[in-house]
Amino acid sequence: MTHASLCLLLALPAAEPVESGVPVGKRPGPYSFLVATGPQRGQQTCYVCQQHEKDRPAAVVFARTLSDPVGKLLGRLEAAGAGPAAKDTGYKVWMTQLAEKADLDGLARWSQKHGLKAAPVGAFEDADGPPSYKLSAAADVTVLLFARQKVVANFAVRAGDLTDGKIDEVLKAVPQLFEKK
Repeated sequence: MTHASLCLLLALPAAEPVESGVPVGKRPGPYSFLVATGPQRGQQTCYVCQQHEKDRPAAVVFARTLSDPVGKLLGRLEAAGAGPAAKDTGYKVWMTQLAEKADLDGLARWSQKHGLKAAPVGAFEDADGPPSYKLSAAADVTVLLFARQKVVANFAVRAGDLTDGKIDEVLKAVPQLFEKK
């Protein structure tokens, strides 16, 4: 690498943080998606509706692409529900793939490959996602944590940026879901 190209590389600004999804403090609206795993397989389901009905906490992952880091994130979010703080809270985690056409069999295989047991996965058949969520096209993954019908944490990640460090950052916010207010 020449000195000039190194200087140019160092001068390039870092990518701006991406904002995607329902802002912290706001209520996530209902949306249905086609579930690929679990008892609701093949059905349009609104887990947000179910969680709001009884004021239960949730972690929602919107993903444009299926990847090993997304599988790892879901597995860790799923495991967070087994901890003592989450006991008896009704905590639920699920993933909604944003796609023009649902591939239920492919989603089920991906879920099985990543050892997901309690976290349903499915597809919202519109790459833009639920309109009221305002998901950014620049975000490959958007994670919303909500409790008491309000978003308590929002994470948006560009393609290729879902690192172990970013997954740890998301997991550090999960205890907020179980705080008594």
